[in-house]
Amino acid sequence: MEDKLVTLAILTYAKAQILKNVLENEGIEAYIHNVNLIQPVISSGVRLRIKESDLPHALQIIESSAWLSEDIIKGKESSSEKNKEKRKVLIPVDFSNYSLKACQFGFSFANAIDSEVVLLHAYFSPIYVPTIPYGTDNFNFQIEREESVKSMIETVHNELNKLSDTIKKKVESGEFPNIKYTCILRDGIPEEEILRYAKEYNPQIIIMGTRGRSQKDIDLIGSVTAEVIERSQSFVYAIPEHTPLKTFNDIKKVAFVTNFDQRDLIAFDSLINVFKSFHFAISFIHLSTDNDAWHEIKLAGIKDYFQKQYSKLELHYNVVKEDNILSNLDKYVKEENIDVICITNYKRNIFARLFNPSIARKMIFHANTPILVIK
Repeated sequence: MEDKLVTLAILTYAKAQILKNVLENEGIEAYIHNVNLIQPVISSGVRLRIKESDLPHALQIIESSAWLSEDIIKGKESSSEKNKEKRKVLIPVDFSNYSLKACQFGFSFANAIDSEVVLLHAYFSPIYVPTIPYGTDNFNFQIEREESVKSMIETVHNELNKLSDTIKKKVESGEFPNIKYTCILRDGIPEEEILRYAKEYNPQIIIMGTRGRSQKDIDLIGSVTAEVIERSQSFVYAIPEHTPLKTFNDIKKVAFVTNFDQRDLIAFDSLINVFKSFHFAISFIHLSTDNDAWHEIKLAGIKDYFQKQYSKLELHYNVVKEDNILSNLDKYVKEENIDVICITNYKRNIFARLFNPSIARKMIFHANTPILVIK
């Protein structure tokens, strides 16, 4: 099949040359064509064209605001060396049953992509003032407070050792694959410590449950998982309480929610590249408030485009009414036997997060279907 050329951008000649060099350094062939063929003067602007099959990768490059910087052009060798480092699978744990379920998913995924697992537990120790003078009424209270903190830390260490022993037994029995894993303890607010680790080490994916051991329905709006989904730059796989799935190999059908945004194209390509070791059918779904026929036409176009790019994939599409988004999605998931809902969650400012919660955040408080959030 002939790979036709598509226009990636219309730029000034100088910028087009820089972007052409950046793309070619990434292995993407690029061609500069004049916009005005009658008067071929390059001052007004030129078309930068690439092969259609390279479009998702190229869009991922130009989405970065730093593609014009010299670091991108001159620092290719150092960045490529950094990319060779083995990325990890991060599993935040709170020693609940959900943690063990997250470990089951995480170990199977790390084994498939030849990676390592990091089990991270963050605990919050009370702050106490160590300068209370002897002879005061509060001194005995201070000693008791300090002893309680030490006791809490010992309890956390014991719980982590129990979890590690459980994992070792599951590895020995063959339930978990035998891969390298490490355990990390951090003192601080759980969501902040998870995000700090993710920013520092850039894990391939964060796998975590949607509820902690002591949380009730009323507490869910402040859940750790929701905060990580909103602010992390890594993939996040949120496992609900009652999912029947045990590993990524059990996933047969994925629903990919699209809003016809250019970033959805990048997100889908990332999804396929990260999960290339697994095989599942994908349905493109769009949440719509009306019966506009163009929505189905656009979905059909997206399906045809990706069918050409990934000929071995089984692709479908559908429109879900947004008048009651959660119940309609539930109905669709049950009727189509969807195993995982895949959502792109773009970075938004604090006001958007407060007054217009994202679909991903709504879904983790509602559905029993796992959610894969792509950044």
